[in-house]
Amino acid sequence: MSADRAPLRRALERGEEEGGPIEFKTRLTRDTHLADGRMESLAAQLRHRVLSGDGEATYVVGVDDDGAIAGISPDAFSESMDVLSLLADEADAHIEDVETWGIDGGDGEGLVGVATLREGAMLDREDDEHVVVGTAGHVDHGKSTLVGTLVTGERDDGEGGTRSFLDVQPHEVERGLSADLSYAVYGFDDDGPVRMDNPHRKSDRARVVQEAERLVSFVDTVGHEPWLRTTIRGLVGQKLDYGLLAVAADDGPTKTTREHLGILLATELPTMVAITKTDAVSDERVEDVEDEVEAMLREVGETPLPVERHGIDAAIEEIGTVVPILRTSAVAGDGLDDLDTLFEALPKRESDADAPFRMYVDRSYNVTGVGAVASGTINAGSVEAGDELLLGPMADGSFRDVEVRSIEMHYHRVDQASAGRIVGIALKGVEESEIERGMALLPRDADPEPVREFEAEVVVLNHPTKIGDGYEPVVHLETVSEAAIFSPEGGRLLPGDNGNTTVRFKFRPYLVEEGQRFVFREGRSKGVGTVRSIDT
Repeated sequence: MSADRAPLRRALERGEEEGGPIEFKTRLTRDTHLADGRMESLAAQLRHRVLSGDGEATYVVGVDDDGAIAGISPDAFSESMDVLSLLADEADAHIEDVETWGIDGGDGEGLVGVATLREGAMLDREDDEHVVVGTAGHVDHGKSTLVGTLVTGERDDGEGGTRSFLDVQPHEVERGLSADLSYAVYGFDDDGPVRMDNPHRKSDRARVVQEAERLVSFVDTVGHEPWLRTTIRGLVGQKLDYGLLAVAADDGPTKTTREHLGILLATELPTMVAITKTDAVSDERVEDVEDEVEAMLREVGETPLPVERHGIDAAIEEIGTVVPILRTSAVAGDGLDDLDTLFEALPKRESDADAPFRMYVDRSYNVTGVGAVASGTINAGSVEAGDELLLGPMADGSFRDVEVRSIEMHYHRVDQASAGRIVGIALKGVEESEIERGMALLPRDADPEPVREFEAEVVVLNHPTKIGDGYEPVVHLETVSEAAIFSPEGGRLLPGDNGNTTVRFKFRPYLVEEGQRFVFREGRSKGVGTVRSIDT
């Protein structure tokens, strides 16, 4: 047995014993193990196992009672985890982590897995206690480092060490640049911040989600110019409550800073500015950069509120009508207490929690033993394990029937999630290769219409000449990033113009609704728009 199977080996060697925290199960089924009487008995057994292990139990699934490895199919394993989750909930416990291994056998692919269960019910938090913040800013302006320091409480080493808590690709860590969206979380309880000890450990993120009475999730975007489309996806495609724009004290506002600010404001997102790296420059330089930031905000019609002069309470009360400016240092710790105070107090923006469920897919991946997972931020409504949904539109405009196998939030398995939550939803009825970014998940009875063309009101923020018929930018709407063809009313739009245009997706339809905001970009040309009417 290889080294990576150490948890399985330890559980098998210790064995299943009366009064112990380890339980062997070949498989669990809804029909058999959730039947009347049986469910109560198995939940009591699980509760006993958890108490015997001082709040932690281990369930080994895919092995016989004597510990012999049997292996079960991926579908059977997924069903077993669903049943185990329900039993744990009944026993006031939850699944914290699952590890699986493939087993070679004559009957084809098989799985065996080790599930770690912890005492305490699954996450049950009101939506108004979960705030989602999108970060933006020029490359190397310290936004990822600042977030890494916030969620861990660790001071940075001056080399961006805490940034590694967010970067997810090996080449990002090597180069010190983020090339995709990253996610982080911390929270608050009656005693103050609840932070992660080791953000690389799934169980530590799950602990924060479980323990905190109020959560703050960060969608950390990309500062490097070649990946501006990824930044737009992070700010437009997520259901954010607030924006956090980083400006380095040793550099000041740049062209990219202004572009990111424009996107934040175009999506009508209440925004704050963090002047980072204040430890690296003189006090006079910090004041000069703050003056530059104030001027930048006034240029676009926003009212700056320097926290240094007006205090954090004023920022909390007035954000949305003003843009708070905070001086921060991830190395010296300047401004971090103010950010904690701000994030603990900021109200959740109004959500569509009572509307029908809707989520645009941002990522998809395959998990052994679970199958296809669609990840994104829930735009409206709520979703539960077992819900029957529609996924699409596919390239031909059709929608696929799917079923929710399970839901995870920050590696914490939950039974239900509502608007504003960043989740991974395991889906039955579709292969991972068939799921594409920009698709949407909807209730089975939604009767959606695929949209190839719509009418929009747009504002041209920047363009070297004019926009005419046949102009082809990339449109970023929710998580959709697709080439489109513009046909402006009157035949052209000039820089600074506010006008109407027909927008037609070049390759395939998407789910588009009136009132949605979008960003378009092509080379140096950039603009924002609002969907006014739909042509299906």
